[in-house]
Amino acid sequence: MLFKFAQKSAPLLRATATIALMASAPALAQTASAPAPVAEVQAEPGPLTIGADKPGATINRDIFGQFAEHLGTGIYGGVWVGKDSKIPNVRGVRSDVVGALKEIKVPVVRWPGGCFADEYHWRDAIGPAAKRKTTVNAVWAGAVEPNTFGTHEFMDFAEQIGSEAYVSVNMGSGSVQEAAEWLEYMTAVPPASAAKERAANGRKAPYKVKYLGLGNEMWGCGGPNTADEYVTKMKGFAHFVHNYNPDQASPKIDYSLIAKDLMSGKPMDSLPSGPNSMKRIAAGPNSADPSYTEVIMKAWKTRSPIYWDINGISLHQYTWGSMPFNELATGFGEKDYATVLMQTTWMERSVKKHKEIMDKYDPKKHVALVVDEWGVWLKPKAGTEQMFLQQDQSLRDGMAAAMNINIFARHADRVRMTNIAQMVNVLQAMIVTEGPKMVLTPTYHVYKMYVPFQDATLLPISFNAGVYKFDKITLPKVDAVAAKGKDGKIWLALINLDPNNSTNVTANIPGITATSAVGEVLTAASFNAINNFEAPNAVAPKPYNAKAENGSLVLSLAPHSVTVVELRP
Repeated sequence: MLFKFAQKSAPLLRATATIALMASAPALAQTASAPAPVAEVQAEPGPLTIGADKPGATINRDIFGQFAEHLGTGIYGGVWVGKDSKIPNVRGVRSDVVGALKEIKVPVVRWPGGCFADEYHWRDAIGPAAKRKTTVNAVWAGAVEPNTFGTHEFMDFAEQIGSEAYVSVNMGSGSVQEAAEWLEYMTAVPPASAAKERAANGRKAPYKVKYLGLGNEMWGCGGPNTADEYVTKMKGFAHFVHNYNPDQASPKIDYSLIAKDLMSGKPMDSLPSGPNSMKRIAAGPNSADPSYTEVIMKAWKTRSPIYWDINGISLHQYTWGSMPFNELATGFGEKDYATVLMQTTWMERSVKKHKEIMDKYDPKKHVALVVDEWGVWLKPKAGTEQMFLQQDQSLRDGMAAAMNINIFARHADRVRMTNIAQMVNVLQAMIVTEGPKMVLTPTYHVYKMYVPFQDATLLPISFNAGVYKFDKITLPKVDAVAAKGKDGKIWLALINLDPNNSTNVTANIPGITATSAVGEVLTAASFNAINNFEAPNAVAPKPYNAKAENGSLVLSLAPHSVTVVELRP
């Protein structure tokens, strides 16, 4: 009985706090869905003005990060097929998945979890595959974990797709020593024994670890811990777990400044760091719950960075629909469509809430808000193991992804990394595989369309978004974000949430005459259209073009659509 409970408890722990928060905070739901007075808001959107002369924050490319957990077929079958597989692969990593991920320029991948990370022991998965320890994935359905995909295989995969590594260490069942030895194994150089051991296992050069996750959901499957309990535990990991890669070294410290800092009683903002220095991410809040953010930031404000420091706090928030784990993924109607998109807008409210707390303690924005788990969590696909969290994905879910990306971009001053859950075969995946077959989801296409926004500069937008209403749900008819790419081009992303009607948006850029818009639109005959192996292109981007007439550039937006265009002078 205990074993069966262990198989099912982790996702329930993950969900319970969110469900309780939603149930106990009706004000949040009411505010998020409260209709604006119809008399004061036009049904159709008004002219849209882009402030190209008022650039904002950089939209960090890591906002488009991915998440790969040892869960279901997310790794085995999704990323890893083994060196002897008939499925084309490079050193066991399937080539079709690598090719697809390279197309969307994945900047960073979080691994090995998730709840799995806090039961993961890295030494089980290094060395000759035949000698690795076979374990049981007690978190996810009691699946056999062969540990054939470990540190070396993950790092190889990340390098194949051109991505950075975000490694989450085991703070749940592991120790500071285990985490410290793992990072030393990955990053040490000779004559350290850890570097020699890594070389003996096939990798001479040190790995680069851009981000280090200090635990996962420490209020749930990672503990559970109160915020104060977590901070006490986290300080040891932040202090003793070191990165030894010379390319990630920080500048030399001026100890006279540190002495002055200690004597003054006013902690320094941070120690000097190099452009490649590893960043430590604390395990933060669940959805809109402010407790973890408040306690962590208060501790950060009074710390001395010579002893411990963090560079980010994680936030986990999923879109559940009308009922967690039970929202229909296919064959749903407009009520389910509107409900999921309404809940997606709650992300902005949560981000604002945590930003306010962080700004109170960190006005210079040293600490990033890292939304390293988010996405639409729907009813598992029929005929699959329910705890493998494999779900169909529709155009609606791709639209929800675009809405979240727009939210993150609007708050790019504080949100500097996110990781959608999850990359392959799990939840809101980019890719679905089955044996040798592979299909790209609507969410994948959204990510590809948004590639120009990676490291672009946010541009302010002013416009009346209009209104889409269904029953008691009121939403903006159009959601939009604009940015200037590194090449100087101006990009505009527009989402028409109205599932029944097209709409027009007039785009203006003061000081610049936009004569045309060129890009792509993602839509389909129905908002519940999906891509599967029988119809892999039911939802796929199509070219989009618009030309100015009489000095006005009007963009026609199809119902239930995502449009991304370059505005050309």
